[in-house]
Amino acid sequence: MAYGTILSARHYDWGYGDVHSMLEKIGPPVITLVFKSLGALPLSVLHRLGKFFGWLAWCLPGSYKESACKNLQQAFSDSNPRMLRAAMMSVGQLMFEVPYWWTRRDERAMDAVLQCDHWQQIDDAISLKKGVILLTPHLGCFELLGPIFGARYPCTALFRPPRMAWLTDWIIKMRSRRQLTMAPANQRGVRTLVKTLLRGRLVGILPDQVPADGEGVWAPFFGKPAYTMTLVHRLQQLTGSPILVVAVERKAIGLGYLLHCKRLEAPLPDDAVAAATVINQEMEALIRKMPEQYLWGYNRYRKPKAKAQRSDTAA
Repeated sequence: MAYGTILSARHYDWGYGDVHSMLEKIGPPVITLVFKSLGALPLSVLHRLGKFFGWLAWCLPGSYKESACKNLQQAFSDSNPRMLRAAMMSVGQLMFEVPYWWTRRDERAMDAVLQCDHWQQIDDAISLKKGVILLTPHLGCFELLGPIFGARYPCTALFRPPRMAWLTDWIIKMRSRRQLTMAPANQRGVRTLVKTLLRGRLVGILPDQVPADGEGVWAPFFGKPAYTMTLVHRLQQLTGSPILVVAVERKAIGLGYLLHCKRLEAPLPDDAVAAATVINQEMEALIRKMPEQYLWGYNRYRKPKAKAQRSDTAA
């Protein structure tokens, strides 16, 4: 977050440095308290709260709702208000799930709510000792994927750091697990992914994020050109790692989650656009399984921003 103005009090003038210093001190403990308070609630309660606030967002006007409606109609021409309402309620549930899964470390409790019939397929991919690339769109409870795989395998997840360094540090601390590390989406993070794969371990990437200018190609996504990252293509070319597309479907309240998993049998095409097209097609196939659980409000079709001048040493 950028603060271009000076905040004034009765007797003090606070500039950027003062506000930034204050946020560094009070930000982490305050957010941690909020997350732990919410995370202490039963998951069923959080899901009901999420559905309510998602329904409220559907009732009221807003830019996210407008974007979600537009993108949903782009993907499904026969979509209706009920489908949009379900998608908005799913977003609300995701928001309330995040504190729950970020603050809990009980792996047995996680297994109790997760149904998965794919562990052998995943083990077989790992046995090749070339590393494994896990791809998932912003679908279902994607925040649960880190804890799920981190409980079983050493892995690294790529994430886009916020502008505030203190918030980046806090996110890394909350998301990391015994076998799960976070890698920022910069040159240092990409090197970490390559090293992780060369060690025969897993990496997790959300390929439906819009990359910076020069780090992607235009490829169709639900029939419309979308700027798509080339990172996955480059990683597989460097390491020969197999690719698994995965997603966690949120079932009805109280019924837990279902992990979907599919291995891409053939390597990605050599051509970057063709490779991006294959990835988008696989993401579409997952989304079609549970379209109401996709983050349709994300501006997937926007033009890429200029590449940020981030320091390689940023964590």
